[in-house]
Order: sequence, then structure tokens, then C-alpha cells
Amino acid sequence: MTARVLRRLHGPRTVRWRLTLLYGALFVGAGALLLTFVYLLAQTTGGVSARSGASTQVIGGVPAVSAPTLTAVAEAARSDQLHQLVVYAVIALAVMTLASLALGWLMAGRVLSPLRTMTASARRISADNLHARLAVLGPDDELKAMADTFDAVLARLEGAFEAQKQFVANASHELRTPLTLQQTIVDVTLADPDAPAQVLRVALARVRAAGQEQERLIEALLTLARSQRGLETREFVDLATVVEERLRGVELSVRARLESAPVLGDPQLIERLVVNLTDNAVRHNLPAGEGSWVSVWTGVDAWGRPGLRIENSGPVIPADQAAGLFQPFRRLGAERVGKRDGLGLGMSIVAAVVAAHGGRVRARTRPQGGLVVEVTLPPYAPAEHRSPAPTSTPVAVGIPHSAPLV
Repeated sequence: MTARVLRRLHGPRTVRWRLTLLYGALFVGAGALLLTFVYLLAQTTGGVSARSGASTQVIGGVPAVSAPTLTAVAEAARSDQLHQLVVYAVIALAVMTLASLALGWLMAGRVLSPLRTMTASARRISADNLHARLAVLGPDDELKAMADTFDAVLARLEGAFEAQKQFVANASHELRTPLTLQQTIVDVTLADPDAPAQVLRVALARVRAAGQEQERLIEALLTLARSQRGLETREFVDLATVVEERLRGVELSVRARLESAPVLGDPQLIERLVVNLTDNAVRHNLPAGEGSWVSVWTGVDAWGRPGLRIENSGPVIPADQAAGLFQPFRRLGAERVGKRDGLGLGMSIVAAVVAAHGGRVRARTRPQGGLVVEVTLPPYAPAEHRSPAPTSTPVAVGIPHSAPLV
């Protein structure tokens, strides 16, 4: 009972009722203004006619009735006519108000009918049938634009759900593999009650290696989750310094041109970005002695955006598979499929770190073999000196591909 009273106090809840009352109020207001205008016009015109009639009613040059008497009669007649006009007009306005409410109710229902259809369709869509769409037909109006926007959101949600399911399945597989290996090693070792100590030590070493692989995988998953959560700290980091420190332990032929590339971001995530890219370039390269090399460039483009480009030799990778490198647990190329070298999360962590810093990353294959990865981050400069980069230019193109290497 109390809820019903509160609903009445708050007014109508449905859009159809609100539109109906709005239509009725507009009609009543317009009708009242029209009647007021007609009343004033009739009153003014009647007064002029009464005065002119009183001055012209004569018989043989002598007035038939005195002017004041004739004026009073005319005023009384005009007052009665105006009163009747007001009464009839108010009755007509009341009748038309009811009619306008009924027509407003019907028109509001007709206008809102597509919304009810879309609402019913949206309620039937759940996580199990995100492939369904509203697919509203008709003129290209505001309702169709809203339906198309909702369909686009559903498409993105469907893609996110599918990616999440694929990620969970791949993560489960990657975590289950070392567990299965550990269990197999333990079962085989226990099956031989007379196994010598050396065999047991070898089995324990393999179990420990499998456990370490699990630890690295879990750490990589935590780093990926942290990168996707966003930045917690922002400090000054120079990409050139981070890359220089990382390249000191690389045994391959390295050609580097390291210019200052200041970045405002999370130092640990920036370091992880550089480590993953350099490790990827070294790991997926040609064997030693076959002309393997890695080239690195850091610097700032024309718009003040710091960039990093790492290029390496290696096996030939199909060009259409370069974008898949940023997907978790994707191992492409001849050496990326046959053996489990790496966790398959390095490039996905790179993409997450770059996205967290508001930058762009792009990978492309080399026709001669190998990969080129280009990273561009937002400019680091005081706000008053920072010039915005044009939105029409892709961010990743800011790294000069033809920069000389030494």
C-alpha cells in the first residue's frame, strides 16, 4: 500500500504515460492561448461595432433611441455573446483535451513499439547466446542508430567472451602440462622399487624443472593481469637506458642506435616490456654461426613520442600471422610450434603494457625471415610544451624505419 502511494506521488513511471501527459499538456496550453486570443479579438471587435452602431441609428434626422441607452443594450448583448463563447470554448477544449490524451496514448504506443521489441530481444540475449543481435530494420533514425550501437556492443562482448574462454582453456592446458609431466616422472620412478640414487636424483631434477616452469608461467600470468589492470605508479623512465642495460648480456651480434626516449610510466612494466622484446628477438633467431643478428632503435619521433623498434633475423613467418603473436599462448613460425621454447605470453604482456601506457605496438614479418616489432608511447614533456600528435597518423608509424644503425 505504501509503495503504491509513493508511486502515485512520484508520478507516472512509464515513458508512454509521460509522453501522453506531455502531449495533453501541450495541447491544453496551445488551446488556452488560442481561446484567449479569440476572446480578446472578439471583445475588441464587438466594442468597436457597438460604438459605431450607436452613432448611426437615426430616423428622419432624429435619434430613435438615446445614445446611452443603445450603447448599454449593445454592451449587454455583446457580454452575453462573449460569455456563451467562453462557455462553449471551454467545453470544446475539455472534450478535445480528452481526445488529445487518447490520441497521445495511441501515438506514444506506436512510437515506443520498436523500443518494446528491442527490450524483449535484449532480455533474451545472455552469455550463452551473445551471437544474437537486435537487427532492427526500418528507416535510419535514432532508434535504429541505438539498436546498431547495441549490436556493436554485443559483438565486442562476444569477442571478449570468446577470447576469455580461449585464454582460460589455453592457460589450463599450459598449467596441466607440467603437472602431468611431474606425475608421470613420479609414477615411473616409484614403479621401480630398486631404483638407484642417481635415477632418483635425475627424477627429482626433472620434477623441479617442471615446477620452475609452472612458477614462471604463474608469474607471467600475474604480470599480464597487472598490466591489464592499469598503471599504479608513474615515474620517469628512459627507454635507451633500459635497453642498454638489457643488451649487455646478449651474445648475438647487436646493432643498436640508442637515443634518449623519455617515458612517464611504471618502471617495472617498462623493464618487462624491454626484457620480453629482447628475449623474443634472441630466442626466435637463427642458430649461432648462421648470421644471426638483432638491431635495436630508441628515440623520439617528430611529435615527441618515444619509440622502440627491435628487429631480428630468424625463420620466415607468414605475414598474415604477425598479429596473432600478441594473443596469449600463440607460438608461430617453424620454431614456435614444434618446441615449447618460452611460455607463449611474452608478446601478449608487451601488448598489455603498451596499452596500459596509452601507446601502440605493431609487429610485421620480414620477407628474409625474422620479425620487426615497433612500439610508440605517449610523449613525455611538460603540459605547456606538449604538442598533440595528429590523430590521422598511425602511432606506430612514428618510428623511423630507415634510421641508421651502428
